[in-house]
Amino acid sequence: MPRAKNARGVLLVGTISWLLVISFGLWILWGYENTPDKAAEPPQQWPADSKIQPARDHATLVMLAHPHCPCTRATIGELASIMAHSQGRLTAYVLFLKPAGFSEEWEKSDLWRSAASIPGVTAVIDDEGAEAARFHAATSGQTLLYDGGGHLLFSGGITGSRGHSGDNAGHTAIVSFVNSGAAEQTESFVFGCPLFDPNSECRMPKNEKHKH
Repeated sequence: MPRAKNARGVLLVGTISWLLVISFGLWILWGYENTPDKAAEPPQQWPADSKIQPARDHATLVMLAHPHCPCTRATIGELASIMAHSQGRLTAYVLFLKPAGFSEEWEKSDLWRSAASIPGVTAVIDDEGAEAARFHAATSGQTLLYDGGGHLLFSGGITGSRGHSGDNAGHTAIVSFVNSGAAEQTESFVFGCPLFDPNSECRMPKNEKHKH
């Protein structure tokens, strides 16, 4: 009998410990997914030295992206939804970072192909992050909206958390600006990998590491 009680006690303690470990892991994951990254402090006027030109008769969206950031996959999906709801009244550019010294076509990832396939969206190589610097962006997925006069309307992210699609403030604000000229919010949190951190996991894919 004492042995049975001891066995049940050990089982109970083990079960509680396992549940605590699982709960702690889920708490860490939740915190990671819902902690925003560094947001841009973009210029209020479209940078005069930018290599891309904004539309003059409607709004222009600019997204700065890391071509190997897994978090940005959901952002590209939200961009497709934004374009579908903008009824041809929005021009969009996704500027994909290409650091110096990386091999040809490094930036032509599945994210590039997904972005380029969206009607109204142009994928652009951002050599050494020059455009990201002009727009003061630090995080993959940073999205900016400028009006036809080149004035900043919105700055932020278009996902509600890291790597998750669904209703969010950024998506709602951009669609509202494009279709009605106004929105309740002009900023939102940005969730994504750092664009310029050399220690970021998505800075260089594993197969690329073997080439350098």
